[in-house]
Amino acid sequence: MSKPKVFEKPTGVKDYLPAAAAKLRSIESNVMQCMERWGYREIITPTLEYYDTVGVASSTEDKKLFKLLDRKGTTLVMRSDMTAPIARVVSSLLKEHSFPLRLSYHANVFRAIEAEAGRDAEFFQTGVELVGDASSESDAEVIALAIASLQAAGVKQFKIALGHVGFLNGLFQERLDGRHEAQTQLKEYLLNRDYVGYRECIKSLELSADAQRELEGILRLRGGQEICQQAQQVTQHPVAKKAIAHLCEIWDVLSAYGVSQHVLIDLTMIGDFSYYTGMTFEGYAADLGFPVCSGGRYDNLLSQFGRPAPATGFALKTNRILEVIGKEAEEAPRRVLILYTAANRGAALAKAGELRAQKGVAVETRLQQAGDERRADVYEEILEFLR
Repeated sequence: MSKPKVFEKPTGVKDYLPAAAAKLRSIESNVMQCMERWGYREIITPTLEYYDTVGVASSTEDKKLFKLLDRKGTTLVMRSDMTAPIARVVSSLLKEHSFPLRLSYHANVFRAIEAEAGRDAEFFQTGVELVGDASSESDAEVIALAIASLQAAGVKQFKIALGHVGFLNGLFQERLDGRHEAQTQLKEYLLNRDYVGYRECIKSLELSADAQRELEGILRLRGGQEICQQAQQVTQHPVAKKAIAHLCEIWDVLSAYGVSQHVLIDLTMIGDFSYYTGMTFEGYAADLGFPVCSGGRYDNLLSQFGRPAPATGFALKTNRILEVIGKEAEEAPRRVLILYTAANRGAALAKAGELRAQKGVAVETRLQQAGDERRADVYEEILEFLR
């Protein structure tokens, strides 16, 4: 393997130049302020965690983790999400705090597999966790907050696809009782949005015509509140019916928030089916194939850290949002250059301080040198303290 050139960087990581960095920070700031207004308090956790605790508990597959060894030979991981680290903190440093806990965060996370196919190995997430409330009200709250956060980030057109892992679990148990391998395979196809593969898999299972028709029919269970009523006719399994009832309750709360027009019920939505235990959702912006936010209920995670509790939350994929709004013009600060001589340094720097106190003004100062270029195309105003 050849030695990398001095200007090269690893695959899957990015440099953000000043304009992009400013827009990224603006997105983060606006979203975090929105979350604070909803009662969520920011938490910061380390970039490095122990593999045997946070790494194992994470929703990320083992092969996607960045691992390294400390000086004692203990395996560490670079955080692949923020949910598991927050679960660790809730169960330790916050163990005396009563539920519910509302926590927010912004952080960079790392996933090795993302370096493939042009995806990022390092990316940014801004999100919340609502811990200690198992109700449909809390699920609806995080969805409504996700919508408010996307709007605060500047995403104008988007849809939230809402599903529930219990519906598919119940339906598959009803129609594929005991065929665990087939159930897992079908979930994998749905998770990857491979509907052709899903249909082909159903055909290969040699099911009755009714069972095959029902399993294929869920691909059409997408829409508004009417999907809840339609889904009730598909299965009689108690797990599936309980999931549908929960979705109906969530929809009612979202309607009360006045945001249901942004939501689409999609009963093929499953999220990471080994991790989520209830409702799950993804947010899609217009003209972007990847989700810009995702979340759901994960009631089993906290028990791995010794403090069992229900929990729900979501994360915005901040760098993907940057792709959505990055081309939009943003109001730039008024750029001022102050030129001065050594004799007039005091007056010049005092003026710079006065201007910097004003909002929307960026001020540079420069001791005048022979041959200096003033670059009027860069600065809107050039002030001289030369005499």
